[in-house]
Amino acid sequence: MKGVLDFCLIFLTLHIPGVVSLSTHVAIIYPQDPVLRIGSNLTASCWVHPELGVHASSLFWTLNGQQLPSSFYRVLSATNLSVTLAGLNASKQTSGDNLVCHNHKGHILAGSCLYVGMPPVKPVNLTCWSRNTKDLTCSWAPGGKGETNISTQYKLKYKLRWYGTEKECADYTHTQPYSCSITQDLHLFTPYEIWVEASNQLGWATSDVITLDILDVVTTDPPSGVTVSRVGQLEDQLSVRWEAPPALKDFLFQAKYQIRYRLEDSQDWKVMEDVGNQTSCRLAGLRPGTVYFVQVRCNPVGIYGSRKAGIWSEWSHPTAASTPHSERMMSGSCDSKSSGDSNSTLRRELKQFFGWVRKHAYGCSSMSMKLYDQWRVLMQKSHKVRNQVGSPRG
Repeated sequence: MKGVLDFCLIFLTLHIPGVVSLSTHVAIIYPQDPVLRIGSNLTASCWVHPELGVHASSLFWTLNGQQLPSSFYRVLSATNLSVTLAGLNASKQTSGDNLVCHNHKGHILAGSCLYVGMPPVKPVNLTCWSRNTKDLTCSWAPGGKGETNISTQYKLKYKLRWYGTEKECADYTHTQPYSCSITQDLHLFTPYEIWVEASNQLGWATSDVITLDILDVVTTDPPSGVTVSRVGQLEDQLSVRWEAPPALKDFLFQAKYQIRYRLEDSQDWKVMEDVGNQTSCRLAGLRPGTVYFVQVRCNPVGIYGSRKAGIWSEWSHPTAASTPHSERMMSGSCDSKSSGDSNSTLRRELKQFFGWVRKHAYGCSSMSMKLYDQWRVLMQKSHKVRNQVGSPRG
């Protein structure tokens, strides 16, 4: 806060024409740089040195450059003019509101900064994660409405649960506004106690203490080497393959994965939850002749013996591929009415069977899909033969 106060005084003395240096004691405002709660009343006095030869009744006040009504003033003596401000609103900037005393010519005689705000509320939503066990980053949110309107400091504190000494996180340069990263002297297999302290000149507050083991909050880089390819000429399927996160290849852990995919012209992702720990998957039931975007993410499970699941990584960069065009769409021909009637029952039964197989294969289960693939290829070839037989000869 001291740095902010100094900034306010320097601003007043160096950047406004006609200012008289406060070091000469030609004029003084009291109280100087007060810190007040929102809704408070303030009476400030501007005292001028008798040698200045200025009567207090000729002075006037401004707040943030706006002249205050004379009805707010009171002449206390020939050298002292007060102003009373009732029900103060929050400061418009954390560097303070400028309350200034002027002589009759408008020159600045003295200035003060008003800091009007609220004490901090207990910080909330304290959450921590470790990137590849190399650091421990925590983020939080200010309590209440989140704005005290005056300069408020937040300190992330931590210690080893049973025998550690209290320490303060030093790296507050993380991309998030309320976060800090601990990058040195990390201990695995030992729980930490972590909390946040908030303070300003009106009070202080402390968050709830959370206890965690770094191994329980590990997150990884996204899976690498994601490829998406066609499955032969199967018009409604794509094959997805990927590699485990590089930074954790040498660690003793099991990973579980999720896949999500969407149509090229859609923003709605469909998530496959039960991919398991395998690094390949078959997407079925897709639209023929359609471009799909696919992403994969990873969650380390059981890392170094931890029984808790870690934290999902970010999604990998989108990878695109298209399904083959349908033979029926490309042929441009159609069956006669009689042929359609004779095959309607068979088509319906095959559709039901296909739906059953697709339902049980969804989620990249360990079920063999060899028979299903053979059946699909056979049906496509059969349909193609029927089209050729039924088409008119030249």
